Amino acid sequence: MAICREVTTQAADTAMSLNDMLKPSTHCQVPLDRWVEFFVKDWLVPNFRPAFRAAQWPVDQVMRGLEGFLHAVPFYAMTIFFVAVAWRFAGRGVAIFTLVSFLAIEAVGVYPDTMTTLSMIITAVLFCAIVGIPLGILSASSDRFEAILRPILDVMQTIPSFVYLVPIVMLFGVGMIPGVVATIIFALPPIIRLTSLGIRQVREELVEAGYAFGSTRRQVLWEIQLPLALRMIMAGLNQTLMMALSMVVVAALIGAGGLGLTVYTGLGRLDVGAAFLGGFGIVLLAIILDRITQGIGAGAEQRRANWTFTGFVKRITGFARA
Repeated sequence: MAICREVTTQAADTAMSLNDMLKPSTHCQVPLDRWVEFFVKDWLVPNFRPAFRAAQWPVDQVMRGLEGFLHAVPFYAMTIFFVAVAWRFAGRGVAIFTLVSFLAIEAVGVYPDTMTTLSMIITAVLFCAIVGIPLGILSASSDRFEAILRPILDVMQTIPSFVYLVPIVMLFGVGMIPGVVATIIFALPPIIRLTSLGIRQVREELVEAGYAFGSTRRQVLWEIQLPLALRMIMAGLNQTLMMALSMVVVAALIGAGGLGLTVYTGLGRLDVGAAFLGGFGIVLLAIILDRITQGIGAGAEQRRANWTFTGFVKRITGFARA
C-alpha cells in the first residue's frame, strides 16, 4: 500500500509560492482514508464480524426481554410505578410531573414508542454500568491503567455520534440491537470517568483507617470507597443516561425503533407534527429519568453526610472481625 499519494496542482506547472512550498500536502498527501478503509473493510470485517455478531447476543436477550415486558405491563400500572419511584426519590413535584407526562404521552399516541425507547435506554445504561463501574474502579486503583484509559475515553467522547454508525453497521449490521450497541459505546465514558474520580476523591485518612483496623482491600473498597463515592457514581450514571437518550435518536438511522424512528420518519417526510411528537416524548422521558436519577444521587449524598466517625469505626471494626 502506498505511503504517499501523488498530488497534481497548478503549482507543479507554475512557480510555487513560499507558502505552497512549505505545505506538506503540496508535495504529498497521506492516504489516511484508504488506510482506514483497508483496515475496516479488508481486515476487521472479514476476520472479526462473526465474533462481533456473537458478542451482541446478551444485549439482544436483555433488550428483547425488557421490551416485551414493558409492552406487556398495562399503561396504568407503568404510570403508577414511575409515579411512586419519582415520589420516593425526587419528591411530590416530580411525581406530579411524571403523572402528567405519562398521561400526555398516552394521549398523543406515542406511548408504545416510548416504551421501546425506554427499553433501549435501560439496556444501554445497564451494560454501561456493568462495564463502566469495574473499569472506573480499576482506573482509580492504578495510575498506569488510568493513563492508558484516558486517551481512549477522550477519543470516545470527542467522536461525533454519527461517526459511530459506520463501523457499527459494518460489524453488527442494522436494526434495533446494533443501535443499542452504538448507544452503549457512545454513553460509556462518563460513568467510567466519574466512578474513578469519585473513588479517588475519598479522603485518604478514611482508607488508611480501614487498613489500620485490619480490613482487606476488598472490604475497604466495598465498605468505604464505594459508599463514599456513590454520589459521584450516580452523577456518572445520570450523564450516561442523558447521552444514551441522545444517541437512541441517532440510532434510528440504522434501523433502531422507538421515538427516534418517529422523529427520523417525520423529518424524512417533512411531517413536522410527527417529528414534534417524537421529540415531545423524548423530552418528557428525559426529564423524568433525569430527575429520578438526580434524586437517587441526592439521597446518596445525604447518607454520606450522615456517615459519622462513630458509625465508621463500628462498621470497620465489625467487618474487620469477620
